[in-house]
Amino acid sequence: MTPKRQTLAAEFEAFAQQWPEQASTAREFARFLGSADDVFRRSHGFGHFTGSSWLVSADGQRVLLTHHRKLDRWLQLGGHADGEEDLARVALVEAEEESGLSGLVLEGGIFDLDRHLIPARKADPDHYHYDVRYVVRASGSEDYVVGDESHDLAWRPIIELVDEPGLDDSVRRMALRWIRQHHDLET
Repeated sequence: MTPKRQTLAAEFEAFAQQWPEQASTAREFARFLGSADDVFRRSHGFGHFTGSSWLVSADGQRVLLTHHRKLDRWLQLGGHADGEEDLARVALVEAEEESGLSGLVLEGGIFDLDRHLIPARKADPDHYHYDVRYVVRASGSEDYVVGDESHDLAWRPIIELVDEPGLDDSVRRMALRWIRQHHDLET
């Protein structure tokens, strides 16, 4: 196992300790990590790792979400690892590329884990994304640029996401986790 994979395995264990309600998910991610050499590549037929960011404003009150072009729903920014085993780096780079923001700062270790099925599209069969999510904070201008992968981007007050009808369950889970960690957001 490469040093980056060893580090990621240790991060999965630490996440399981910190968030017992997701411990079984962390164990599933650890098993997947050791299941094949190409789990960081799209070519791995069953699924592959992706890196995402919970991109918060400098004051931690808002999160930048994308109205994802292919999936047609509001989600966190993120993307494919494409062979990169440092998923925190993937999350940071994807956040920069998809938002046009600079001066973004990675904070802490794994914030959330989510395995979800991606439906078949064109030549790609349905497959799983093993999405590893990190907190990224804006430290400069918050003026984003909507890129090709998004219908739109929006800074959303995190507290409002909890009761948002039709919101992706994992985005709601991250909003609740953020609020629990930052009690000053509670109303």
